[in-house]
Amino acid sequence: MSMLSNGLSGALAAQSALNIISQNVANSMTPGYSRQGVLLNAQPTQIGGLGGGVKVSSLLRFSDSYKNLQLWQAASNQGQYQVAQNYLGQLQQVMSDDSANINAGMDQFFAALNAASVQPESGPLREQVITAADALVKRFDSMQRLFTSQQTAIATQRQGIVGQINALTQDIAALNKQIAVARSSGVTDADLQDTRDEKIKGLSALVGLQVVDMPDGGKSVSLRNGQPLVIGADAATMSGEINQPLTLKFVNTSFTVAEDNLGGQLGGLSDLVNQVLLPQQQTIKELGTGLGDAINAVLAGGFSPTGAPGQPLFDTTGGVLKLTNPNLAAADLAFSSSATDSGNSDNLAKLVGLRKSSITVTTFDSRGQANGTASVVMGDVYTQLLGKLGVLSGLNDSQQKTAQSVLDQVQQSRDSTSAVNRDEEAVNLMQYQQMYSSNMKVVSVANDLFDATLQMLG
Repeated sequence: MSMLSNGLSGALAAQSALNIISQNVANSMTPGYSRQGVLLNAQPTQIGGLGGGVKVSSLLRFSDSYKNLQLWQAASNQGQYQVAQNYLGQLQQVMSDDSANINAGMDQFFAALNAASVQPESGPLREQVITAADALVKRFDSMQRLFTSQQTAIATQRQGIVGQINALTQDIAALNKQIAVARSSGVTDADLQDTRDEKIKGLSALVGLQVVDMPDGGKSVSLRNGQPLVIGADAATMSGEINQPLTLKFVNTSFTVAEDNLGGQLGGLSDLVNQVLLPQQQTIKELGTGLGDAINAVLAGGFSPTGAPGQPLFDTTGGVLKLTNPNLAAADLAFSSSATDSGNSDNLAKLVGLRKSSITVTTFDSRGQANGTASVVMGDVYTQLLGKLGVLSGLNDSQQKTAQSVLDQVQQSRDSTSAVNRDEEAVNLMQYQQMYSSNMKVVSVANDLFDATLQMLG
């Protein structure tokens, strides 16, 4: 009987292996699927017997935890740089465009002042100064609208990302529970683990993670700073309303999420706002304020052709540059330094000279934090701002490409261990098919011998 039982055990083991091979082949194109296999062990020999056959001692899942961690980290870095590039490219394109470039507007304004110096009393030349001033104000307004529009778009996108994070953490917590139940019941959980790992990969692209294996087969997931997202079957809920800080609620505890070093798309958007948009918006405000105040100060020391004291041209209240009086008459411009000499242009010369004067602007560190002030020539402020934006955009683009290359390499490394190789499966299919056929031949021979024995015994 041992020959028959050995053959049956071998056929059953081969059948199990063939079932696993068919599962692998069927899922060869399934994202995140980890190939499976069988571990065969010899059955203990019975006392007085010649062998106990073979058994499938366990089902194997070919997965490398370290490579998975590398994959999730790479996905987080790639998401962080990718999400910022579209905004940086748009900002750079608009700021360098001639129709919105503030430097071009300042050039036109000072060119109008310089043209008026030829004939300070000319009405048309004075009107040209008012027109150029209005056009300059509109350029500043357009730039501020761009910053505001980008911040609104980023806030809306952040809300969408927070919703995706909450959905994924709920799914991961549910899968943790299912895996724990499966293990306690002795049911294979390989497919559940694949699904959970793919969910974690998706989550890592949205925000940087720390992942720790738990004894029951679950995975504990937290932000980089250690604040929990998933522990066992419990998931946190993140909230990110527009113009409100990110918060995290786990069970009965609430946290305020620090937005530095978040990683992923959420971190990329936060860095973009804090390190690029807000500092640049502040500098544009200071440029407008410095320009408007300097011009108003010179005008206040001059006189109009009628001998009236100079009136301010710009209003810089709240850091927003606009015309003091949209209906300001060209004849009210105080180009003369003498109340009795209407043809005098000394004050106008001072206005023209402001192009090379300096203003004080706030300086920022790499994290977007104010760290002091600097005196910069008025005409260089916007040029430096545009140059810095170009450097940041180019650097982010380079980092994005590097991160994508790293992600591709790590994905290939993971697939070399876990992905299905159809050629390898074809070889395994032939080997286990031969194993099955051989064992069934053993069973057939055992049956023939048994029948012969029965005939001999009559």
